[in-house]
Amino acid sequence: MESYSIFRDLAIIIIFAKVFGIIARKCKAPQVVGEIIAGLLIGPSVLGLVQQSDFLIQMAEIGVILLMFSAGLETNLKDLMKTGFVAFLIACMGVFVPLVGGTLLYMGFYGVAPWGSEKFYEAVFIGVIMTATSVSITVQSLKELGKLKGKVGTTIMSAAIIDDVIGIIVLTFVIGFKNPDSNPGSVVISTLLFFLFAIGVGFVLFKVFQYLDNKYPHTRRIPILGLALCFIFAYVAEVFFGIADITGAYVAGIILCSIRDSEYIAEKMDINSYMIFGPIFFASIGLKTSFDHLNGEFVLFSIGFVVVALLCKIIGCGLMARICKFKGPDALKIGVGMMTRGEVALIVAQKGLSVGMIGSEYFTAVILLIIVSSISTPIMLKILYTKHAEID
Repeated sequence: MESYSIFRDLAIIIIFAKVFGIIARKCKAPQVVGEIIAGLLIGPSVLGLVQQSDFLIQMAEIGVILLMFSAGLETNLKDLMKTGFVAFLIACMGVFVPLVGGTLLYMGFYGVAPWGSEKFYEAVFIGVIMTATSVSITVQSLKELGKLKGKVGTTIMSAAIIDDVIGIIVLTFVIGFKNPDSNPGSVVISTLLFFLFAIGVGFVLFKVFQYLDNKYPHTRRIPILGLALCFIFAYVAEVFFGIADITGAYVAGIILCSIRDSEYIAEKMDINSYMIFGPIFFASIGLKTSFDHLNGEFVLFSIGFVVVALLCKIIGCGLMARICKFKGPDALKIGVGMMTRGEVALIVAQKGLSVGMIGSEYFTAVILLIIVSSISTPIMLKILYTKHAEID
């Protein structure tokens, strides 16, 4: 009977996510805010109605992959090319400033650690966790606002993808300093090989899908094959190149974004995401939250961790966007859009735990950062877009 409890859990998640999503919309907040709060409420920290399980984790992973695939499908490739170099500069500052800020925050609380010590690696790893950007929540918020295809939305998307790649490279380098078996140089090569693979194979696949789309326009076989491509690229990116699977899914969407039926594919993907996978992903953020390790000192550290992590993204990305000729309000939107943390931060934190670079108590601070950033970012973006229209 235990195996059937997953049906009960899914029903609870979907009902609570929908109800709180509606409440969030009534309160003029994006629906994802309500879904995250729903996950926190039904999770082990509050009501305990649903427990995290391997099945739910895998369902949530499918949810974020579908979301990133849809984001790729809705990307304007011409705008992406235009913002590519600017996005790279924004991503670099979006990694550097939080890395330094997180390291200094840890040393401010627990003292300056000598180079090569356990405490030094722990301090640097706190900064590494802060470098991660989760664009999925920002994507959903921009979609609800109808701003995903604008210059600011495209820049955020591009910068976030580049940010994750740089963050993975930084993660491997930091682990490499502690673990002699790790080879940071191979990660740089793998990253370059993945993008070469994506360009070469992607062009061929684009021509294949273009042919199929012309021969069988607006038929369900096109989105079905597109979904298969999404999963294949997510798998190849993670397994063969060591790149985040969400990056592979986004690249798959980019490959198909210029074919005639790209919007038709995105429409079909949104049905799956809206009905089940999306709510499970956003609710899973709340489900992961636990307050068991909290005490007075750690509460202060956690507050500092959240504040520094948010401000460093806004300052780093926003300042670079301003340098790159974005107007003040648009630069601020980019900084705010880049401050969300989610699945990538969790992956980085889990990696740190598995290799012994941080203790389990810091995982609670990461969850708090994810929740605060996931809730505050959509609200702040809505306020900014309401007060300041995007400047061309």
